[in-house]
Amino acid sequence: MMFFDILTLFPSMFQGAFSDSIIKRALDKGLISIDIHNIRDYADENDRHKTVDDYPYGGDAGMLMKPEPLARAIKDAEERYREHNPAVVFLSPQGELLNHSVVESLMKEKSLILLCGRYKGIDERIRQKYVDREISIGDYVLSGGEIPAMVLVDAVTRLIPGVLGNRDSAEGDSFYSGLLSHPEYTRPEEFEGLNVPPVLLSGHHANILKWQQEMAEEITKNKRPDLWDRYIEKRK
Repeated sequence: MMFFDILTLFPSMFQGAFSDSIIKRALDKGLISIDIHNIRDYADENDRHKTVDDYPYGGDAGMLMKPEPLARAIKDAEERYREHNPAVVFLSPQGELLNHSVVESLMKEKSLILLCGRYKGIDERIRQKYVDREISIGDYVLSGGEIPAMVLVDAVTRLIPGVLGNRDSAEGDSFYSGLLSHPEYTRPEEFEGLNVPPVLLSGHHANILKWQQEMAEEITKNKRPDLWDRYIEKRK
């Protein structure tokens, strides 16, 4: 089983994302476990306002997440999963870009603690003392780490054996082989003047695989030349 422990200021954001489809199926099968904890619960017990943010030193605009509640939340999560040696992942615009290779490396972990930042971010000392990896889902800024955490959980979960009904479904996805996926068609054979490529109707498995490979290469070369260059480099 893969364990996800999510630390956030907005636990309710995850209800819809994890209550349907593949994530729900994985939970029902006992292949993953997801715990969600409100960082405000780790604020100073004497603070009736449950304060988790403060002004940054240096006079910058905005608010910063305080280190004490974050440290308590992370330590509590580490204690819950200490037998699985959890990795603390901070969802951050400064992190390494989440791609298929990163997802595969995360899947090898037994337990992930996902830290969702808010406001201007977190106190740097939390990053220095507690964070094992920083991960970004793209070169843009979101309101917080919750949506990136959902993306990460989904991407990792679908690679876990037994989650998808057909393992070939995952292996045929874009990026699995280093290429974008080839075109897919279903019934009817003709739609608004466009026909399914004859090779897919031929029943000749070898020719179908050859066509799929050629199309994946062509699409990758045209749409993502950066991926194509990496793919070619790996084949040398």
